[in-house]
Amino acid sequence: MNVYIQSLILGVVQGLTELLPISSSAHLILIPKIFGWGDIPDSFDVALHFGTLLAIALYFFKDWLELIKGGFNLVFKNDRTTEGKMFWYIVLATIPGGIIGFLLDHFFEKNLKAPLIIATALIVMGIVLYYVDKKCESKIKYEKMGLKETFLIGISQALAFIPGVSRSGVTMTMGRLLKVERESVARYSFMLSAPIVLAATLYKFKDFELNPQFFIGVISSFLVGLAVIKFLMQYLKKGSFKIFAIYRVIIGVLVFILYFNNVLVTVK
Repeated sequence: MNVYIQSLILGVVQGLTELLPISSSAHLILIPKIFGWGDIPDSFDVALHFGTLLAIALYFFKDWLELIKGGFNLVFKNDRTTEGKMFWYIVLATIPGGIIGFLLDHFFEKNLKAPLIIATALIVMGIVLYYVDKKCESKIKYEKMGLKETFLIGISQALAFIPGVSRSGVTMTMGRLLKVERESVARYSFMLSAPIVLAATLYKFKDFELNPQFFIGVISSFLVGLAVIKFLMQYLKKGSFKIFAIYRVIIGVLVFILYFNNVLVTVK
């Protein structure tokens, strides 16, 4: 298949799966293997994440401005606002989750890409997401989230190093476990992911190959990601995470079937 079409497909997949709680890492590992494209270079994987980071930055642009302004005003003017509080909550929540995730990702990177591990993670997290979302009440709005909720959600994202778990999936699950409203936990999850993805982008920037494939992947993941954020924020005003939990289980079962039919035996 044409490399440009591959880049477009992977960009679309990234835009869809990174921001929904269904695991972009699982899809970006398995889809190239199924179609025989080979492994995605780490730098291109980060480039695809950069596309969804741009989507988050644009969609929440005004929010980010208010957060940064509020954060600095809290320090230098002792001006206590919701935005200022949330800015420093995000900073505090990012540090441990980012460090733990970074260390574990490098330690286990080559050992967790096996299809059976991915399938198991998809199914288990799907079941957990469904159960937690169904049983836990929606009591806490975004503006009322405190250090406990923001910090625990931040730490939970460290589990995203396991393909199939999903950064947005595990943070949204933790948020619902802590009784944060669906729309609110989705918003916080998106905001929380930005610093870590930005750090990864800067770290890998020297490895980027600024060729047509790069720009096709980034632009497509950006455009699809923007649409997905808008969809999810509207959907969660009345909908639940049930549909995503069911999707995870179905995909996990399909991965088991493909593996035992020797379609994914080349995945290491």
